[in-house]
Amino acid sequence: MNKKLTGIPVSEGIAAGPVHIFRPYILHYEEKRIEQVQTEEELHRFRDAEKKACTELDGLIGRVKLNAPDKVAIFEAQKMLLTDEEVIAEIEEAIAGDRKCAEWAANSVYAEFAELLAASADPLIQERAADMNDVARRLLRCLAGAEDVTLATMDSPAVVVAEDLLPSDTVVMDRRNVLGLITEKGGTTSHTAILARSFSLPAVCGAAGAMDALASAQTVVLDAVNGAILADPEKDVLAEYREKRERLLRRQELEREYLYRTVTMKDGEHVDVELNIGSAKNSELKLASCADGVGLFRTEFLYMNSAELPNEETQFQAYKKILQAFAGKPVVIRTLDVGGDKVLPSLPLPKEENPFLGCRALRLCLQKPELFQTQLRALLRASVYGELWIMFPMVGSLDDIRAAKKAVALAGETLRKQGAAFDPHIRLGAMVEIPALALIAGRVAREVDFVSVGTNDLCQYLMAADRMNAAVTPYYQSFHPAMLSILQQVADAFRAAGKPFCICGEMGGEPAFVLALLGMGFRRLSMSPSRVAAVKRLIASVDRAEAETIAEKALELETADEVEAYLRAELSRLCGAE
Repeated sequence: MNKKLTGIPVSEGIAAGPVHIFRPYILHYEEKRIEQVQTEEELHRFRDAEKKACTELDGLIGRVKLNAPDKVAIFEAQKMLLTDEEVIAEIEEAIAGDRKCAEWAANSVYAEFAELLAASADPLIQERAADMNDVARRLLRCLAGAEDVTLATMDSPAVVVAEDLLPSDTVVMDRRNVLGLITEKGGTTSHTAILARSFSLPAVCGAAGAMDALASAQTVVLDAVNGAILADPEKDVLAEYREKRERLLRRQELEREYLYRTVTMKDGEHVDVELNIGSAKNSELKLASCADGVGLFRTEFLYMNSAELPNEETQFQAYKKILQAFAGKPVVIRTLDVGGDKVLPSLPLPKEENPFLGCRALRLCLQKPELFQTQLRALLRASVYGELWIMFPMVGSLDDIRAAKKAVALAGETLRKQGAAFDPHIRLGAMVEIPALALIAGRVAREVDFVSVGTNDLCQYLMAADRMNAAVTPYYQSFHPAMLSILQQVADAFRAAGKPFCICGEMGGEPAFVLALLGMGFRRLSMSPSRVAAVKRLIASVDRAEAETIAEKALELETADEVEAYLRAELSRLCGAE
């Protein structure tokens, strides 16, 4: 009889094969106090381990440069964390001042930083928590004098099952021997998910109990379309999934044909397909030719990789690079979206009881005008190198919008006095994340040049369900009728005003949901690069009248399950099942 586990499908695909249980080096140490006379010895142990860990990272960076150069930045950032003077000083103080042994001191300091980063709602900052954990694990292993356990030793194809996978775990694996990935932890924005999508590997995260339920060499079917894991499948089940996999591969091959096409709906109406981008790295910019622009460029990465706030010139060069890469296509750059739950080494902030409703994003920037002015001057200077649109996050009122516009005007006046060139006609827009802003969309349309809906946070606030809290996952309902209603309201207001309106949240890359968005009138969709081909294929498969009929029907349904089932059935009818 088949044993079945479930999880979150984070990288579409189907695989079948033997299990490879991955158990990395397990840290064993005692949290013990040391005597005063032992302080120098413990400090010496810590410094030796830190040097050994640095040497290991140097070797790893060298190998990665040869085998996966686009991943080098991960380990360069880890080395920066390992050698960060502030972190080292805190560890040494914990040893010398608190009389903690080196292992306890190192783990407690890194764990504190990792906990702060993991609590963030921003996926980019959450990734840094994995880096912190990776560095801590390496350092503690070096303190123990133990050798590393890696996936590099896999010598035959298998489905990797792990509690979690850190960057250094995955970068050394031989992709030819990895059929798919299953982890107990993580979700759609975890390191495992991001890596799996970039390597086109089937992956399911959040599969609770997988490590205990499965055994090495046991045969499994990994269904990363529906989030199912079947252990010891019978012959007829294996045959069924082989057929499903072949159908899926054919569908994906069809979708890839659309990647670099400029697509229109069946009646010829154009839809802009844009990218969500998290950095100005070449690996992200290389897909510029497959998109109509950038619907969301997150600027947080500039602040995450340094112990100091990035200066105006550093920011200017990054913004200039992305504008030039997209050669005249619209590039929507979101101003700094940190604060509250998003703790950065360069920006110490007080802890808040409810950071999701706290001083963050635009609220923080308006309270720290010099921080905001530095970014705005850099953005304005970069505007002469392409078509820049500036977007403000966490906007809740017209007062917020007017204050942000005044800040842009002040930055422009400063540049004029300096004789610096910039485009005085940059479009200014707001990110619709707070339901209050959507409910006054008509008034907002008179104040801004465009809006973009961040469906992730809009759903979180609309449903009163923390999207990072697994306990309330059933209440975070992206297909809820209220989501459709509020999106229709935004679309109607901005269409009447003749101004652009876009989707830049996860739902903008979900083909089933895109069906409804097209029917509501959305003609700008921004998404992860991995979603582009599937969305383009859908766009080319439907005309305006049909999409409008589908949206009208979806808006009449009463529950999230009904809406999702209906839209997925319509998607299957138009584009075929997997």
